[in-house]
This record gives sequence, structure tokens and C-alpha cells, in this order.
Amino acid sequence: MNRKIQTIALCVAVVTLSGCALTTDRIELQYIAQQGIAQIPGANNVSVNVQVADQRQDKSKVSSKKNGFGMEMAPILATDDVAVTVRKAIEQELRTRGFQPGSDAALVHISADLNRFYNDHKVGFFAGDAVADLNMSITVKSKKGEALYSRQLASQGIEPNTQLMSGKNAKLALDRALANAMQSLFEDQAFISALTMSSTSTTAAK
Repeated sequence: MNRKIQTIALCVAVVTLSGCALTTDRIELQYIAQQGIAQIPGANNVSVNVQVADQRQDKSKVSSKKNGFGMEMAPILATDDVAVTVRKAIEQELRTRGFQPGSDAALVHISADLNRFYNDHKVGFFAGDAVADLNMSITVKSKKGEALYSRQLASQGIEPNTQLMSGKNAKLALDRALANAMQSLFEDQAFISALTMSSTSTTAAK
């Protein structure tokens, strides 16, 4: 009897977790700026140009639905350009701290190569997890092209105990991965120092 119950439970889990696995989902990734952040002295004197290049091997999707056996099914697509979403997130955090996003003539240039931004639905017995990974290289240079900062940035976002391997759960995990990446980057004092260095140089020149 116990084996029969287990078999039925497994079948229910497989059907539940599959959730319209053959239908493509389109999701709108959303970034919400960090709250309670104070402006940085001198940041208002620094214009920053941000460029993000999408270097992902597969640019066509940000996740895939899976059936209950873990097989990839329909793709999950982002409605907006992923590189633009990441660039806007960086610019939001710059503005929050007082920096001025600018053109190619800006004092500081931030370049990012986005190597991975993808959610993988992990299959469990009664529930799964949506696990998103973000990986990108960050470089900061002065207007003259002097290297001020570089870093390989990696973050993860998780939506635990999911019942459906859907776009909705993928979005939650991807949004968290992006939020965690921004938190890690802007808490890095070396990164902030690289940006404010131009403010000091500009003030000294005056």
C-alpha cells in the first residue's frame, strides 16, 4: 500500500511540476533600486558612462521550462534586451548615490561583459527550486582610458519550493540574482573609490 501511495504521489508531482511545459513564457525582468542609500560626497561632480555587452553563448532565452523528469521543454524569454536591463540597473544605483550617468564624454566609463544570466529549474520530489546565476566582468576606466578597477562579478538568486517550473518562478529568481549582483558591486569600496577618484582629480584641477 505504501508503495502505491508513493507512486501516486510521484505521478502527481510530475504532472504538477510540468505545468504547461510546452508553452513559451515571456517575462519582464524588473530591478528595484536599493533603499536607504545616502548620496556620496562629490559624486554629483562625476559623470559615468555605462556600457553592457551581451556575451552569453545563448542569447535567445533566460530559462527553460522542464517537465517533471527534468527534461527541458519550452523556452522562457525576456521581453526586454537583457543587456539593457542590466545597464539600467547599474545606472539606477549610480543615480541613487549621486553620480550622473553620461555620454561617451563622461569622466568615468564602466564596461560590463555579461557572460551568464540564466535560471535553471531544479527538480525535487514534492517541490523544486528556481536557481538563477548571473556572471559578468566589470571594468572601470577614466576618460583617458586608464584602468581604475576590474572584477569578475558572480551572483545567484533562488525562488525555493516551487510547484511550477514556469516563467513566473524563473523571473523571481532572475530578479534576485540581478539585485544581489548590484548589492555586491556597490558594496565594493574599491569600485566606489574608482568612481570618486575622478571627482578628486577634477576638484584638484580647478
